[in-house]
Amino acid sequence: MDKPHLLLLPGLLCDARLWQRQVAALAGVAHVTVADLSQADSIEELAQDALVQAQAQSFALVGFSLGGYVALEIMRQAPQRVLALALLDTSARADSSESKRERLRAICLAEQDFSEFVASLPPRLLHPGHQQDAALVQVITDMAESLGPEVLIRQQLAMLGRVDSRASLGQILCPTLLLCGLEDIVTPPALHVEMQSAIVGAQLAQIEEAGHLTPLEQPQRVSSNLENWLRALRCPRPRAIAD
Repeated sequence: MDKPHLLLLPGLLCDARLWQRQVAALAGVAHVTVADLSQADSIEELAQDALVQAQAQSFALVGFSLGGYVALEIMRQAPQRVLALALLDTSARADSSESKRERLRAICLAEQDFSEFVASLPPRLLHPGHQQDAALVQVITDMAESLGPEVLIRQQLAMLGRVDSRASLGQILCPTLLLCGLEDIVTPPALHVEMQSAIVGAQLAQIEEAGHLTPLEQPQRVSSNLENWLRALRCPRPRAIAD
């Protein structure tokens, strides 16, 4: 089998810089594209945007956080195009009432003082041992400031309106990797165990010394897991979801 195409989906206020280490590490085993998820305010439209950006008819799909919600929507819209699926630091659940209130508060804060919102991100997203890593904090800050408050609001609205995907997890039949930081407080490991129990044959990797931002916090471990997942692909024909 030739090298597969790989579509990487970033998270809230993240762009290709989230995946910079994985793009470099996986170039030898896949043709890598990073999608832009900044232009729409619904998960359905973001999935359509990502599908347009895919560089091939069939591809392996990786979604991080918000990108994971979009990946699950792609599994509904175009399952026949997905060779394999990886969901990183995400959830199949819809927002709880409290999560919805938090998103609305975040929108209000972003409208009033976006810099304050950006400053609140590292303590929430990073493992305690990484919160004083100036280079890591700078990447988070730079991505957020580049995208800006309008993108934040669109992405928060998209997540507010997303559906609960748990009922459709059992229909996923392609090779699936679930990965999360052991100390992810945004989408804790228990949410990934829940997905693993519902997806046939899903593999789960829990990354030590990582919070929510595993691709940046533990890039080598994330890249290694993704490389093993990609190398395991043998069948050239995608089988993604049951009829």
